[in-house]
Amino acid sequence: MSYQNALEAYIAATNTHDFDQVARLLDEEAVYWFSDRSCTTLDEIRLYFEQAWDAIREEVYRAENVEWIASDAHSAVCIYTYHFEGYHQGTFMSGSGRATNVFIRDVEGSWKLKHEHLSSIQ
Repeated sequence: MSYQNALEAYIAATNTHDFDQVARLLDEEAVYWFSDRSCTTLDEIRLYFEQAWDAIREEVYRAENVEWIASDAHSAVCIYTYHFEGYHQGTFMSGSGRATNVFIRDVEGSWKLKHEHLSSIQ
């Protein structure tokens, strides 16, 4: 799988709302920076995802304008605009922001997400 495919698989896994599907695409030492919190363990990342999925029901997440700004045989970095939509307390809502993702190739040759930084667009 290429790093581009790894991003696509990650987004698809996110849209399953099953963190076990997401976790298989993450590096064991992944770090997430959200607008309101940083998560530095898989347990913290799981909790953040599950709370978000609980707050925004039927959420659909997508990436647009993906630009790979650096890549080599061992790492790849992309930036993109993220969009989400779903239902918060029964009311449809949507939003967007900026994302940076860093992928690394593990010892088996699989691309894993090492870092994600999301920030909302004000």
